[in-house]
Amino acid sequence: MAVQSEHFEHGADVGVRGRGSTPEEAFEGAAQALFHLLAEDTGAVSPEREERFECSAAGLEDLLVAYLNELISLADTNGLVFGRFAVRIEEAPDGPFRLSGRAWGEPIDPERHGSTVLPKGATYTALRVGRQDGCWVAQCVVDV
Repeated sequence: MAVQSEHFEHGADVGVRGRGSTPEEAFEGAAQALFHLLAEDTGAVSPEREERFECSAAGLEDLLVAYLNELISLADTNGLVFGRFAVRIEEAPDGPFRLSGRAWGEPIDPERHGSTVLPKGATYTALRVGRQDGCWVAQCVVDV
């Protein structure tokens, strides 16, 4: 299954959802959906700059929120928009999940990227990571 990304309705905020054959692919899809808020076509974002990062959490749902918030922070701090993502998730022997991630992007240009809204943070609202209809789904609501 190819990585998929989409938005879902949630009041004044926006829900982001990723789907894939693995949790990693679902996380990558959620990141794609997140950055579709900053760029109409994330496929057209040039991979000029690579950002590497790690985060950890007690469970996959908490890890999704940490991951998306790390991406929002990196983008905001460095004035970037990301278009490509790679994720590796491991469960430590003592229980917490660790995510090693990479994101590729370029400086944001609102005129070229067609930015619609600026995400402020991923939340625990409508948070879900799990299998559904034969694939993995990773979703949450993002404050905008």
